[in-house]
Amino acid sequence: MSLKDEMNRWEKETYQPLVNRFPERKERFETSSGIPLPPVILPPETQQYLEKLGFPGEYPFTRGVQPNMFRGRLWTMRQYAGYATAEESNARYRYLLDQGQTGLSVAFDLPTQIGYDADDPLAQGEVGKVGVSISSMADMETLFQGIPLDKVSTSMTINAPASILLAFYIAVAKKQGVPLEKLRGTIQNDILKEYVARGTYIFPPEPSMRLITDVFKFCKDNIPRWNTISISGYHIREAGSTAAQEVAFTLANAIAYVQAAVDAGLAVDDFASQLSFFFNAHNNFLEEIAKFRAARRLYAKIMKERFGAQDDGSCKLRFHTQTAGSTLTAQQPENNIVRVTLQALAAVLGGTQSLHTNSMDEALWLPTEKSVRVALRTQQVIAFESGVADTVDPMAGSFVVESLTDQIESLAEEYIEKIDAMGGALQAINHGFMQREIQEAAFKAQRAIETGEDIVVGLNEFQVEETIELESLTVDPQVEENQRQKLADLRQKRDQTAADQLLSQLRDAAESDSALMPIFIACAENNITLGEICGVLRQVWGEYRPPTFI
Repeated sequence: MSLKDEMNRWEKETYQPLVNRFPERKERFETSSGIPLPPVILPPETQQYLEKLGFPGEYPFTRGVQPNMFRGRLWTMRQYAGYATAEESNARYRYLLDQGQTGLSVAFDLPTQIGYDADDPLAQGEVGKVGVSISSMADMETLFQGIPLDKVSTSMTINAPASILLAFYIAVAKKQGVPLEKLRGTIQNDILKEYVARGTYIFPPEPSMRLITDVFKFCKDNIPRWNTISISGYHIREAGSTAAQEVAFTLANAIAYVQAAVDAGLAVDDFASQLSFFFNAHNNFLEEIAKFRAARRLYAKIMKERFGAQDDGSCKLRFHTQTAGSTLTAQQPENNIVRVTLQALAAVLGGTQSLHTNSMDEALWLPTEKSVRVALRTQQVIAFESGVADTVDPMAGSFVVESLTDQIESLAEEYIEKIDAMGGALQAINHGFMQREIQEAAFKAQRAIETGEDIVVGLNEFQVEETIELESLTVDPQVEENQRQKLADLRQKRDQTAADQLLSQLRDAAESDSALMPIFIACAENNITLGEICGVLRQVWGEYRPPTFI
């Protein structure tokens, strides 16, 4: 069958049925000169095209996970937000929704990320500083006050206690009267990258993996539209990895999660469609576009060939993208708008499903409403004014992009083979392999900046004498005291007998192999706090201590 015949088959069997169900944004797509834009343009006839690229929405998904990509529905525009109290963050969310944001993305403060309540001595000085403080279901309810949870998609950047924060969210949804099957969103829930690159872990690997597979099982049966994990290369890249390492280590971690779920008795096609990914959009424009394409193709091959996935949905790498925080400079912060625009455009051309654009002032302080609005407007200009969303995979066929895609895939495969030889991602982490590779790449990149081999505009070249005159946002120290008082009031008013009984049940479940999510939800509904739940789990499972590498 010729490539043209295959094109006709794709239009009839894959593309048109989806368009019939979900009409495209326009009846006709064309450039500003009136040149028609078909959804896909073919290269010269070659068999390699079908094997390596294929058509959008079909295996191996190099060209995108949807047949018509952004011609139908634009990517979800998220802005990662959260600071101080739930009340203040709720006001920011309402503002962003009013400005046209289409999904919420929650940033939690450091105590919440590592399972401590706001009144814990270890939380002192950190409450509400780098995200919102959430210690109880009551805080979560305030965070989403006036926001119907069946109308928004919510992403929560939380890992070690992800299942508990999801339980808080579920408890709020139930109180709102929202059926669980209508909830849409994502919990990051990716503990392996915490051991590699970020450090907000609590428990040792084995119970941490149990928490993750427990969420897989619960969501498969109860919240089918929820992404149970966002396997994250973003923080790996922020720690200093190369683009190829970001793909390799992320997919190696994905292999570990899929294998753990299979070992726990789940069939791959029962849970794989609820897996999602989170990547960085860095500065090297063409390499970043190729990176996303390579990741999709390699993941599809892994799921089909290694795990025997039969359902195409199990082979689709769906991902959120955030622009690169590590590239932002405190010097000449307005330059960051340009950096973020290029990074966001690379993510769109690479086929992202949702996108967060960083604010220009994030290298200095928490972003203000104005800077967040500019970041959101960046996405909207790309979506509605640039024309790049009007054709599927506009960079396909570029000799350099296709070559870079092949090379990144090859480098990532080599890394995965090395990790497999070590016994998998967990053993590679325990031996410090991923950590060392990232550290070496970060050192090389930093040295190139310091020697001037790589130019960062405004940092090591084109400097100016300047006084930063941007508006700043700071967190009132009174926030911590207010959170302490709220927790004291909550504990005084709750049914302590019921709380004690539930914590005892939680201990028993943690010591056995019982399902934990139902108990977490019951704890949430009875005003048991995050720190109290994690405290019981710490007593049963202990805490992770990273190995020392020489």
